[in-house]
Amino acid sequence: MPVVEGEEPKKSKRSVRERADAIKPFVCKNLIAVIEDPADLKNIGTVIRNVNALGAEKVYIVDPRKGLPDDWQDMREKPSLSKTSVSAVKWSFVKRFDSTDDCFDHLEKNNFRSMVTSPHVKGQVNIILHEGDYTEYAKLAVWFGNEKRGISDRAVERSDACVSIPMFGMIESLNLGTSSGIVLYEVCKQRREYQSKYRKRDKRGKRTMPLPTVMGREEGET
Repeated sequence: MPVVEGEEPKKSKRSVRERADAIKPFVCKNLIAVIEDPADLKNIGTVIRNVNALGAEKVYIVDPRKGLPDDWQDMREKPSLSKTSVSAVKWSFVKRFDSTDDCFDHLEKNNFRSMVTSPHVKGQVNIILHEGDYTEYAKLAVWFGNEKRGISDRAVERSDACVSIPMFGMIESLNLGTSSGIVLYEVCKQRREYQSKYRKRDKRGKRTMPLPTVMGREEGET
């Protein structure tokens, strides 16, 4: 059967299980990407795809217009979202919230710390992407703002830091899919390296044999 561009080829149930088992050790525990008030469904799907491909654990969506279902299973069955995420929504847990404060309340109740992203200095603590330490917090949520307005003042106010991607061109902005991919790559890389060396936080439980941080070709083949 030919594969349509932008779609994943169909796999057998056995190959899907093998792939799921192979990627499990590489998933960054307690790392959530938050999309705040996205305007375009296509961008939501792209971020979910980035989250799944790069190994973050979950996606939270602040959706005040209530354009998405509350239930993850309903999202998984939403054709437009499944198509734009290239079916990643079926494999990455997604939860929606009515407001920014609702999402922060839920995160803080579960001991998550938050960092927002913006091309401009906004937070009390501002970090250039490659200079940050993203292993400092055991539980971390990384926020991405609306495509036009960026991250909200309320999210900045309730976050611990603001992360920016250094830019060197006449254009000083990136689309949501690109910026989330760049930021999550750096954050996931650091947290995966930490997980490979330590079993617990605060550099306790050092492993005698570090876990791999890159999936070999034979591990990823199905």
